[in-house]
Amino acid sequence: MTDSRPDFQIAPSILSADFARLGEEVDDVLASGADIVHFDVMDNHYVPNLTIGPMVCEALRKHGVTAPIDAHLMVKPVDRLIGDFIDAGATYITFHPEASEHIDRSLQLIRDGGCKAGLVFNPATPLSFLDYVMDKVDMVLLMSVNPGFGGQSFIPGTLDKLREARRRIDASGRDIRLEIDGGVKVDNIAEIARAGADTFVAGSAVFKARNAADPHRYDSVMRDFRRALAEA
Repeated sequence: MTDSRPDFQIAPSILSADFARLGEEVDDVLASGADIVHFDVMDNHYVPNLTIGPMVCEALRKHGVTAPIDAHLMVKPVDRLIGDFIDAGATYITFHPEASEHIDRSLQLIRDGGCKAGLVFNPATPLSFLDYVMDKVDMVLLMSVNPGFGGQSFIPGTLDKLREARRRIDASGRDIRLEIDGGVKVDNIAEIARAGADTFVAGSAVFKARNAADPHRYDSVMRDFRRALAEA
């Protein structure tokens, strides 16, 4: 028999990392068992915060990071930065449908550049934006907080939305990851997984759990996440 369990992947958000030693932080969290580097890009226009751009992504690649980098673009307009993040070495590039004048074209720009493409849905954004572009989507990311800042609480209604997104993905028969971002913690990740998510962004829950006694600083919290997922 084959193992039918989901391929759960954990994507720590570097928004909560110590930027004075970002390369070391990313090295540590990956060595502790993380799968993906989640990269939050905010423009103080589409969302009320200003964070990091493609030069930081490129710097992590030059530092030696080979793990997938998931660039979540909270910017408007989005098309120009798509090209910049392709050049910077992103693996996934996801954006909000509200930030693109032509969603199909933006998705195709990402794929034409050799990256995996995804759409991001704010808590009140309907999943109907997926209706005509499932063939161009490699990831669906549901925000379980309103985007802009780390450390917010999980919005419970996202669980029903996750179930609907999972139904759509399964019905499509396509290999599409279902990611969740916002308020993911050790004590709720199993419930989130049971609702259909297979990829989990966690920022403050990971980086605020830094433990100097751990060989790679984050071994304990990553082990706690894995244990919780094993019960999903």
